[in-house]
Amino acid sequence: MSTGESENTLKNWGFLIVLALVWGSSFILIKRGLNVFSPGELGAYRIVAAATFLLPLSIPKVKNLKSPQIQNLILVGLVGSFIPAFLFAKAQTQLSSSLTGVLNALTPLFVVLVGAIFFNSKITRRNAIGLFIAFLGVVVLVTVKEGDGFGAFSDINAYAFFVILACTCYGFNLNLIKFRFVELKPVEITAISLLMVLPAALIYLMAGTQFSYKLVSVEGAWTALGYVTLLGVLGTALALIIFNMMVKTASPVFASSVTYLIPIVAIMWGVWDGEVLLFGHYVGIAAVILGVWIGNRKKIKNNQRPS
Repeated sequence: MSTGESENTLKNWGFLIVLALVWGSSFILIKRGLNVFSPGELGAYRIVAAATFLLPLSIPKVKNLKSPQIQNLILVGLVGSFIPAFLFAKAQTQLSSSLTGVLNALTPLFVVLVGAIFFNSKITRRNAIGLFIAFLGVVVLVTVKEGDGFGAFSDINAYAFFVILACTCYGFNLNLIKFRFVELKPVEITAISLLMVLPAALIYLMAGTQFSYKLVSVEGAWTALGYVTLLGVLGTALALIIFNMMVKTASPVFASSVTYLIPIVAIMWGVWDGEVLLFGHYVGIAAVILGVWIGNRKKIKNNQRPS
């Protein structure tokens, strides 16, 4: 393996671990924000915080964009940030932070599905096996119920479908970044796509919610605001930059594998916050990790770029 290839492989795995920690912590931050703010307020402010933080990077780049690039960046802003921010907040009004983090691990399946249908992408047999094993782990995690062993699918309420819809959005986003942005750098994709959806988020937040009123009248509002600000700046802005960098240097499937590790972090935060971790959770987590290892082992073993 050449020095450049080795560094690239290590960098991609480093990105994977950092993103798992950051995004795995997002669900507990959403949970804290929902103590004061509505799902719409939380989702909109999350976008405002992230986009505002990146304004020094996005504004100078806008004038150099071509019309097709602007259209694609609007799409990335919508499906990669704006819509999922609202969907996850809505889901966590009725789902625990742990379960939401687990359901988020379905993203790679939608990356493959969307890529195959709309982008003519392929998946290797080894990746497919890894995805399947990891998916079984997710099923185990989702169906674990206290007092009932592994539980049953009927235990999942309808709010889980908000997370599934968000995963579908991420599937489109990953493939758009990989196949439609050859000329743009990852930081430009992140900053400008957030800028594109900033006006809609800001107008909705100021004119369509009680956000400003809550800041001056509700106890704990500023603490909750701090949690959501951290969510926006770290979990959306900086994390998306790192994530987009990984998408550009690896494959969409490898990049989306971060969502297999997110449940581990999310569940641990949930346990810390009083949520119960049962034996079935450990079984599911083990299957998730095994799936990620199998899905990516061949490329790394053969000294090639992770796929």
